[in-house]
Amino acid sequence: MSDEGERVLDDELCVAACERCPALVDSRSRIVNGVGPVDADLLFVGEGPGATEDERGEPFVGRSGDVLDEALRDAGLARSDVRITNCVRCRPPENRDPSAEELANCRGYLDAEIDRLDPELVVTLGKVPSEHLLDRSVGITGESGEVVDARIAGTPRRVLLSVHPAATLYDRSQREGFFETIARAAELAGVTEGSDGQSRLGEF
Repeated sequence: MSDEGERVLDDELCVAACERCPALVDSRSRIVNGVGPVDADLLFVGEGPGATEDERGEPFVGRSGDVLDEALRDAGLARSDVRITNCVRCRPPENRDPSAEELANCRGYLDAEIDRLDPELVVTLGKVPSEHLLDRSVGITGESGEVVDARIAGTPRRVLLSVHPAATLYDRSQREGFFETIARAAELAGVTEGSDGQSRLGEF
């Protein structure tokens, strides 16, 4: 990550500058880094920033972020309890899927983030991050809710596959399954609720 024109702020796991993908550099207004505690037990990985994320500089905001936040609350978690990031940190033009080359260019940043967090569980939100981290084809609708063992940057990890929260906006029948998957993520990471309904993630 020490190439000229690229810099990673290790203390914050933030990419301060990157010029590796010309199309994304032209499309973005800013680099959108992951948010959340660097010792979070749960790491959510999405595909890449959309228009709202690019504007606000935070992953999973806007309508899909609202769905994720609601599912987290139902599972006894706050957004601040978990870390949320993306496979690529710059918005692809017209919200297209990131190319294989763009995913590869950003993979080192993602691997470094996962390594630093060392989470109990990685949750992939959608087909693109699922295939990217598992390095295989994924039928995300059928495989959502499944836990698989994967080797990420040489380290064994537990990965929970999930549909993208936006899928629940286009197909309401996906909503129940998505909420159940997020609840399972909280359970697998060892999260419980206190008597006041607040998350006790920090105790684990």
